[in-house]
Amino acid sequence: MKAHLLFIIALLVAATAAFACGCTGTTADTPAAADTTKPELLVYCGAGMREPMDEIAAAFTNQTGIPINFIYGGSNTILTQMNLTKMGDVYMPGATAYFDSARNMGLVENESLVVYHVPVIAVPKGNPASITSLEDLAKPGVRVVLGDNPATAIGQLSDKLLAKNNLLEDVEKNVVSRCGTVNELLVYISMGQADAGIIWEDLYVPEKMDLVYIPNKDNMAKIVPIGVLTASEHPNEAEQFTAFVVSDEGKEIFTRHGFVTYPSDAYADVKP
Repeated sequence: MKAHLLFIIALLVAATAAFACGCTGTTADTPAAADTTKPELLVYCGAGMREPMDEIAAAFTNQTGIPINFIYGGSNTILTQMNLTKMGDVYMPGATAYFDSARNMGLVENESLVVYHVPVIAVPKGNPASITSLEDLAKPGVRVVLGDNPATAIGQLSDKLLAKNNLLEDVEKNVVSRCGTVNELLVYISMGQADAGIIWEDLYVPEKMDLVYIPNKDNMAKIVPIGVLTASEHPNEAEQFTAFVVSDEGKEIFTRHGFVTYPSDAYADVKP
């Protein structure tokens, strides 16, 4: 019993000593904790940018001490949330059309252009339905998944893309699901619950799916914008974050995640 009591006391002493010396466990491989004296920023962001934006936010917080919190979702869905709450600091939808809508609502003013969103056809690994083109999505029996329109940027653009190629009505007959985020599309395709879907090129998961590229003459791309909300209580810090996103460091992170950064000669004909 005495030995057990001494062991507990030793643990308490060790814990107290560690607390007194301010040990945090931060190492060269662990980013420093956010500075609690600085304001936290709330960023509304399209779900398709989650991976690079999480990395960008971590780098920004490590350099500035300013914490970043995200609300990810379909571009129109998060726009609705912003309009209802009139709260937050930054908006980053999947296409400039949503930013224009937010501007018309008085939620934002000026934007910076960040990267391109380019649609591709994604199929389960091995392409069991032998999909080779947009036209194949209209073949009888092909199971297709698309993003919801208008809730998601990819859903809205997919419909425009199919309409441009006179395929929307026929492909619609094969649609087994309309997904609320582009990440849900990835689940359907990678699990083989659909034969094909239209996603953003930068979301490609090579071990779980294959891609079928759409010729530029048939395709349509969008530009991803970012801007500070008029409701922001921390506009200076919000501007600092948006500047970091479009900085060389931010764009390098996007490039590593498969995005093409704005501007690019490859998409010179794509207008905001």
